Amino acid sequence: MTVTTSDFLARSAATAGAIGLTLALSFGAASAQDKTYTMKITLPTLNDPSFNYAKSYAAALEKDSGGRIKAEIYPASQLGSIPRQIEGTQFGSIQCAIIPPEFFVGVDERFELMAAPGLVDNIDHGQRLAADPDVKKLMLGLGANKGLHGVALFMNSPSSLVEKAPIRHLADFKGKKIRVLASKFQTAPLEKLGATPVAMTLADVVPALQQGAIDAAVGGIVVFTPMHFNDAAKYVTETGQPAVFVVVEINKAWYDSLPDDLKKIVDNDAAAGQAAIGPVAHDIVERSRKGWTDTGGELISLPAAEQASYMKTSLDAGAEVSKAKPDLEAAFKIVTAAAARTR
Repeated sequence: MTVTTSDFLARSAATAGAIGLTLALSFGAASAQDKTYTMKITLPTLNDPSFNYAKSYAAALEKDSGGRIKAEIYPASQLGSIPRQIEGTQFGSIQCAIIPPEFFVGVDERFELMAAPGLVDNIDHGQRLAADPDVKKLMLGLGANKGLHGVALFMNSPSSLVEKAPIRHLADFKGKKIRVLASKFQTAPLEKLGATPVAMTLADVVPALQQGAIDAAVGGIVVFTPMHFNDAAKYVTETGQPAVFVVVEINKAWYDSLPDDLKKIVDNDAAAGQAAIGPVAHDIVERSRKGWTDTGGELISLPAAEQASYMKTSLDAGAEVSKAKPDLEAAFKIVTAAAARTR
């Protein structure tokens, strides 16, 4: 076959082009594999189960990604207040937030369901509830259309009441002003017991107790002990309610920008961290309980029959609250059904 000069030049150009394209694609693939992705992890707490989760998650991501994901942890609200942390995670200045789901209520009101008193009996029950497939599907999917990709849900700690005068019986709630979060799921049960709920930030609780603005506050022993709440109050009544859950949310745009292998690592390491957090959370709670009594504080339990009554009152109040909105009621039924079958 005769090959003309023009044919030769055309074929040479085509070959060069193909080689160039192959090199470009190879270079692009290599660049994607070499690219480093920074993950800023924000959380409002320090030295609690959430902080331990953050450290383990960060270490696992860096190891399993071969250093392609670089995690930076910012505990104790270093990146701003909780609302600012959530906004940053939605819009991309922060890549990961580890925060109780009820604070995401501005994103979707169903996030506050996990803070409903009466759901769980103890930490082990809480971890089983968080691992329930129906609950995970519901809670981790809530922010999908608002810039969030949920990857984990776990119970951080039970709540208790810290108080100036001891609450030993349900009758002792009557007339008390008690700090809560601004959620009807938390205010309604206390109102049924004759108490006055007062919405207040955690930072304001100690001075409010000292000044008599409130008589007691709902919160976690993992906060009361290290933050020296015993300077203002001696007694803690361990109702265990509500459970403090934590949701791990990733900025969706950042997640979507990752290569498929790194997406899998982000999801799998988050799930592995959730599965492993139970014993860690339990140990931190027990150490905090011991720390409270070691410094002269008293831990109180309601009589068993009264605790059972408190749980029923709380759950009934939650059902009443959820009835006001169909989507909220449907989600509440999913969570309470899962709580019953994992009890």
